[in-house]
Amino acid sequence: MRSLKILAVFLLLSSSLTAQDRYDEIIKRTQWFRNARFGMFIHFGAYSVPARGEWLKSDEKMTTEQYQKFVDAFVPIDFDAKKWAKIAKQAGMKYAVMGAKHHEGFCLWDSKLTDYKLSKQFGGRDIIREFLDAFRAEGIKVGLYYSIIDWHHPDYPNVGNHPQAGNAEWSKKTYNWDNYLKYMHGQIEELVRDYGKLDIMWYDYSFDDYFGEKWKATELLKMVRKYQPDIIIDNRLEGDGTAGSYSLKWGDFVTPEQSIPDESPKEAKGRVLPWETCLTTNNNWGFNQFDNQWKPAELLIQSLIRCVSMDGNFLLNIGPDPKGNIPEPCINILSQIGDWMQKNGESIYGCGSCTLPKQNWGCYTQKGNTIYAHWMYPFIGPINIKGINNKVKMVTLLSTGVEPPNEKNWWGSKGNDNLFINFGKPIHCTFPLLDKASSVIKIEMK
Repeated sequence: MRSLKILAVFLLLSSSLTAQDRYDEIIKRTQWFRNARFGMFIHFGAYSVPARGEWLKSDEKMTTEQYQKFVDAFVPIDFDAKKWAKIAKQAGMKYAVMGAKHHEGFCLWDSKLTDYKLSKQFGGRDIIREFLDAFRAEGIKVGLYYSIIDWHHPDYPNVGNHPQAGNAEWSKKTYNWDNYLKYMHGQIEELVRDYGKLDIMWYDYSFDDYFGEKWKATELLKMVRKYQPDIIIDNRLEGDGTAGSYSLKWGDFVTPEQSIPDESPKEAKGRVLPWETCLTTNNNWGFNQFDNQWKPAELLIQSLIRCVSMDGNFLLNIGPDPKGNIPEPCINILSQIGDWMQKNGESIYGCGSCTLPKQNWGCYTQKGNTIYAHWMYPFIGPINIKGINNKVKMVTLLSTGVEPPNEKNWWGSKGNDNLFINFGKPIHCTFPLLDKASSVIKIEMK
């Protein structure tokens, strides 16, 4: 009896410690992710053929029969995963996540659980395997996006954004939800079991009452960890990635979308959670021939900096055309980002927030005893980095190693906590931005 009591206390303490240590486990598991900071998102599928975005089937209320012509026409003859991987590496991206199945239900890997897959009409080619092999060869971490909703499966009901949501005739149908979950779990098992080491599983998405155990999330997590113990998982089994979805019961990082939060997502005790903003290079995830609103490289670099300055990651999307080519404007943008990263990546990789107050001229990132001042916006006269003067060992422009003029006092502002920095001569001249995105000042502390 005494031994049973001891066992009961041990189990109670173990479960208690597990709850307390959950945050520490997440931080440990995501260490490489938080060091990498910059990744590529890839949206590619049959929706690339009509070139009106990945939500076409839902937006235009198409039936599977109406959508089939796009599936039949999707034969990406120019697909070259090695070329994509080299573009990602040149851009300075340290990880990549590719969609294995979007909401339309069409699979890009050779799933044994369905014939609704690209390999059937593409000479047996499994482009997910090709993606994984090519990106791994370039030293880039790899992840897969999987939509847990499915507009094609006969047992997935017409709920949420289903193309036939609200359709009276469709509402008369009967659905076997357990059968759908068996299919969904089975497909995810294929991916985590048969495709080597995966670094990220990116689920999309929960809504209304369809979250958590509706997807049998605990069972799913246990299965995934069986095959991939070190994989990190997004939080979309429990929410859509927005505020309020921060419990991380079934995931490891928070996923704001198409926006950068004003402050870092935090858990109940106020500790910063691992997080990642995903953003499009134009205004669509999937290829859209009518969307030429390409974001300037400078804006995207500044967005990356803003994320890192709040301990976050930046996942930048590409939407290849139906033949498998990354649009030329997108390649040019990634090339410009890569040029900046080659000179300034030290201020991004392995960096996080700084305790210095935010400034209107830019952002800070920090790694150990080194602070990086990202001078992102034009400014009259020198910038003042207060509170660190007596602790400074060396100040240089990161891209060149040149030491800029710096002063303790300027125009009536005197004090040992001042550090006025300017690259112009004389020191009162307008700072000529050396880089349109961000000129990075490296401040090494004693």
